[in-house]
Amino acid sequence: MTEKQNVNLFGHLKSDIPASIVVFLVAVPLCLGIALASGAPLFSGIIAGIVGGIIVGALSGSQLGVSGPAAGLAVIVLTAITELGAFDVFLLAVVIGGVIQLLLGFAKAGIIGYYFPSSVIKGMLSGIGIIIILKQIPHAFGYDKDYEGSLAFNQPDGHNTLSELYYMFEAISPGATIIAMISIAILILWEQSFMKKIKIFKIIQGPLVAVTAGIVLNLVFQNMPNLALTASQVVNIPVAGSFDGFLNLFTLPDFSQIGNPQVWIVGATIAIVASLETLLCLDATDKLDPQKRVTPANQELKAQGVGNIISGLIGGLPITQVIVRSSTNIQSGGQTKISAILHGFILLACATLIPFVLNMIPLASLAAILFLVGYKLAKPALFKQMYKLGQGHFVPFMVTILGIVFTDLLMGIGMGMAVAIFYVLYNSYKMPFLVQSKDELKDGLIHLALAEEVTFINKASIQRTLTQIPDGSKVIIDGSKSVYIDQDVIELIDEFETNARYRDIDLQIIPRTHTKLDDQVKLVEKAINDRKPQAVLV
Repeated sequence: MTEKQNVNLFGHLKSDIPASIVVFLVAVPLCLGIALASGAPLFSGIIAGIVGGIIVGALSGSQLGVSGPAAGLAVIVLTAITELGAFDVFLLAVVIGGVIQLLLGFAKAGIIGYYFPSSVIKGMLSGIGIIIILKQIPHAFGYDKDYEGSLAFNQPDGHNTLSELYYMFEAISPGATIIAMISIAILILWEQSFMKKIKIFKIIQGPLVAVTAGIVLNLVFQNMPNLALTASQVVNIPVAGSFDGFLNLFTLPDFSQIGNPQVWIVGATIAIVASLETLLCLDATDKLDPQKRVTPANQELKAQGVGNIISGLIGGLPITQVIVRSSTNIQSGGQTKISAILHGFILLACATLIPFVLNMIPLASLAAILFLVGYKLAKPALFKQMYKLGQGHFVPFMVTILGIVFTDLLMGIGMGMAVAIFYVLYNSYKMPFLVQSKDELKDGLIHLALAEEVTFINKASIQRTLTQIPDGSKVIIDGSKSVYIDQDVIELIDEFETNARYRDIDLQIIPRTHTKLDDQVKLVEKAINDRKPQAVLV
């Protein structure tokens, strides 16, 4: 890293430090909740959060992405621990998954992330925003049956996202509700324009004030039986009590199971799912970035691989980049990767030195913070914007949202992708050639200028058009502008040429001029590299 880059990296501490604190506050309950849902030791979630912040944050090329344990892997982890029979055996699978991710990075598999259309990515962001709001409503009222960080429609308690909103009325906690309402009021106040003009309030973030107010109210309510919070309504991080006790919270993988095929299957599954989720979140984070920076996807896979290797070696859960934490970082004013790294160090320091302070934070205060995050991800203006773009963008956008809300993250993305691909195929089917003007269809002349790229997808529409041409017509099939014509289409045109002789069709075929093209991407990359200043050895 050059000196100039170092200056830039540490030149936004006034923004990055407050953002790191807010990300830390959101990350703590998510780490614990995902560990609980995964059937793993609670501290394994904290370990993953620390490694995701410090190690992955340092190695990643993303300036705003934040990594840690992901809710999307919770079911996979729970099933894997049960099937493998022990948590330390599962940790070996995490290490193997990290190695596979590292190899994927070197194999440049990150390019997969660039094939997800923006309508699906924006749908993912809005869907996550809506699900965050729906999932946090029960926590705001003190009903904490579903774990923090849950994104799945069907819940471990037998309820679902919508039915939970009904069951929460059976156990509303007045104390938690008051804390949530006051926290929301503080956050709304901090969003007002006049507050943003006051220098001190640019440094002291609203979420930090909301959490501090929640801790104070929690202490006050302890002497009021009707308002006192229960253990399930506050953060519950493991307290070691001593240095030896702290070391005992870490677990080493069981390397004696390295020859177990099931371990390798689980490792490969973790690598594939974690890589896919990371690439999706990476693209989404780049779209949220006010500076619109583009993160190197292959570097991100390498960073995630190293992170998962280290996390597995010391007893942590699998790691991915996580959109909830990343979007919180962006909304809190984070500018560089320092905010993600600092959040990891804060998590490490607090888990080691002051876990009892963290255990006074009400989940209701954190629910208020996540309400704001969710709203900013799913603003009504975005729905209006996508609607104006037309059916081909709006439908995949909405399908992705509904899929995420009523199934889970990866299933929702898959549904959105399926619909987006359908529109791509349909549009390609409709436009195999260009009719440049109405004059080209007059006086019996039909001039078909083939598109720049004609694939087998266009075969059906071209076949239909050629079949409908009346006998005795004059037809020009112009391939001069085409860069690529699929062999299936070439055979179709050859067959039409033969058939035209029997139908008195005057056919003229203009062959394509671009018969051989070099790799355009490599040519441009070479030109760019030739223009870069060469390093001077001294």
